[in-house]
Amino acid sequence: MELGNVDKEVGERALCWVAEAVHPGAEVIKADRLLGGISTPIYRLKLRAEGNERDVVLRLFKDEDWLKQEPDLVSREAVSLRRAALNGEVPTPQVIAVDETGATCGVPATLMSRLKGSVVLEPADRGGWLDGLARALVAVHRVEPGDLPWGYRPYSNIADLDAPSWSSIPEQWKRAVAIIEATRPAFVPQFIHRDYHPANVLWSTDGEVSGIVDWVNGCIGPAGVDVGHCRVNLAQLHGVDAADEFLERYRELAGDRFDYDPYWDFVTLFDFGDEEPDVYQGWTALGMTGLTKELIIERLDTYLLSLLERISNAGKNGH
Repeated sequence: MELGNVDKEVGERALCWVAEAVHPGAEVIKADRLLGGISTPIYRLKLRAEGNERDVVLRLFKDEDWLKQEPDLVSREAVSLRRAALNGEVPTPQVIAVDETGATCGVPATLMSRLKGSVVLEPADRGGWLDGLARALVAVHRVEPGDLPWGYRPYSNIADLDAPSWSSIPEQWKRAVAIIEATRPAFVPQFIHRDYHPANVLWSTDGEVSGIVDWVNGCIGPAGVDVGHCRVNLAQLHGVDAADEFLERYRELAGDRFDYDPYWDFVTLFDFGDEEPDVYQGWTALGMTGLTKELIIERLDTYLLSLLERISNAGKNGH
């Protein structure tokens, strides 16, 4: 097998495994690295078998530190993908094969079907885009969690939270810490994506959501974590108005199934507070323009102030 540059990144062992998993006698004829994959490299592979061509997606888990912390990453993604597909409402890749230990591929890997569509970060119709993001997430949360063995846990240690050094409003961040340190609200356990944001959603050319990808963090937890994680991403991409509009659309679509609590917005915001913020490389790789480090910092501070205002208004209204 003569390997090109991308093929060498994948590795001959992995290419042989992919071919065998797809169809005995299949041949990988093209490999391209997909944009946006930062934590794990993701490749689109084109194969030919018996005169037919087929595209698949291969995810290789090469981060040794991450694997040491979470050695079941591959099985978690596979189980989450299969769970998400159960009710037929959530468009997700189909699992073709997994190599949980890397014994065959050289590194742990997930092989999936390829979904049509592309990521949209700068929509022409922002209202329709936010509505689509909200509808897709509501569908995720309608999936029965069953006996999924992974439960939600915050990325940041609550006991170690403090006002970030990069913020121009540290006192307000300290107020947010105090809110998080108060009693965590009760929640109805639901199946959640755990990393739901615009770069993990695919769109068809007619403006409909065609897929939700990157399920390695799937678990059982509060729906507010998915909503909050998407909101803080939207706040960075397009500002607080976009984050708030997404929330209102999600609340309207979810109805009685969702009891909004700003607590989860604060928790997911602090997921971005440990290190000095910068423009996410995945966004720029996917074509997002106009963002700067200074703008991201300003938007995170502004988003925090909007959450504190929600808490204040709720108190005034007796909620």
